[in-house]
Amino acid sequence: MASHLSTSEEFSKPAQEAARITVKRNRSYLSILTLVVSIFILGWFVYDEAVLSISDVKFHMANTYISIFTDADVSVGKNMQPVAEDVGDCDVFNGNWVLDDIRYPLYREENCEFMSTQFSCMKNGRKDDTYQKWRWQPRNCMLPRFDARRLLSQLTGKRLMFVGDSLHRNQWESMVCLLQSGATNKSVIRDGSITAFHIFDYNATVEFYWAPFLVESNSDNPRMHSILDRIIKPDSIHKHGVHWKGVDYLVFNSYIWWMNTSKMKVLKGESFDEESTEYDEILRPTAYERVIRTWANWVDQNIDSNVTSVFFNSMSPIHYRSEDWNGSNGTNCAMETKPILNVTGLPPTGTDKRLLEVVENVTESMRMPVRILNITTLSEYRKDAHASVYTIRQGELLSPEQQADPMKYADCIHWCLPGLPDTWNELLYTKIVSSRLDN
Repeated sequence: MASHLSTSEEFSKPAQEAARITVKRNRSYLSILTLVVSIFILGWFVYDEAVLSISDVKFHMANTYISIFTDADVSVGKNMQPVAEDVGDCDVFNGNWVLDDIRYPLYREENCEFMSTQFSCMKNGRKDDTYQKWRWQPRNCMLPRFDARRLLSQLTGKRLMFVGDSLHRNQWESMVCLLQSGATNKSVIRDGSITAFHIFDYNATVEFYWAPFLVESNSDNPRMHSILDRIIKPDSIHKHGVHWKGVDYLVFNSYIWWMNTSKMKVLKGESFDEESTEYDEILRPTAYERVIRTWANWVDQNIDSNVTSVFFNSMSPIHYRSEDWNGSNGTNCAMETKPILNVTGLPPTGTDKRLLEVVENVTESMRMPVRILNITTLSEYRKDAHASVYTIRQGELLSPEQQADPMKYADCIHWCLPGLPDTWNELLYTKIVSSRLDN
């Protein structure tokens, strides 16, 4: 009897049959497991696509589409970038307004201790608050959510300054309201043309500097500047510029004070102290270009791009003619409760785009990089967001009789807070925190 069996003879026939059954059963289990895993993976992708589609749900409203986003958004549409600090090459100024009453407003009017009466519309009697709940949605990306502590961290030991007119003060107050939640030790100090919000926790300041024409003018007094004949010195800027040196983030604007007349009064002499000031009258775009070139030369000669980032806001529009948006109430911005939604093009609000062209042309030739914050188009649709009759006039709240006469007393220049200027600051925030600040 052989002491060793061949491989084929190591098992008996019953054992071989049992082995075959076991292998067959294992293969069946493996097939089932593969099928389950495949179904699970397929289901995951289907679910993921469903999640992706949530942010694209649209409802037809007022002849336009309003995108609905929830606070739990974890992803965005296929053609959109995720919420992030870096928006890359996305044109954040091209988009549309969407109603978002979950994440907006970004703060409450009653919680902003430094907000002035001029912009506290709800406190002043406005009943509707939908104007606070519209979010600007760029077409191909998402703006990063405004994070007060993130920006304060960026501003640690630094200065952010808004330079310009009362609309820039409007934006400055918005920034103060946005940041104050991230700071416990803070104060506001006024000193001449400068109003400064100090955040001692971060050794940071957010400032507003009054200079409605950027260059020297007879309207430079931050408290008393209601002058009928506004006169500028287009070649004189050092009086103001000395206060801008060493600031880490400079944000300039100059527009609304140019719009009273089609010509600007330009000082002939050297001083505004003379009782009979003589001046020439120059067409608005010509005078504006002269001023912007003076400003650009000063910036190039005095600002170090390694230390300071420079921004320039485009014009903030007015809404005094309801016929511009086919308004039915026959007044102006008063009683408007929604943005302009059912238009195919930009409303003819009278914005002088020639002045923005001047800024763009001049800045292109500058040594110092200047980032244009083009707030004009997105603001032109916001007829609902103005202070209207819920504001002050000559330091006093409008009386019920004045509120009843919006054609005479409504302010369709400045904006309620919370409101549109918060969006301007979201765009500024995006540029400051973006790792691609040169875009």
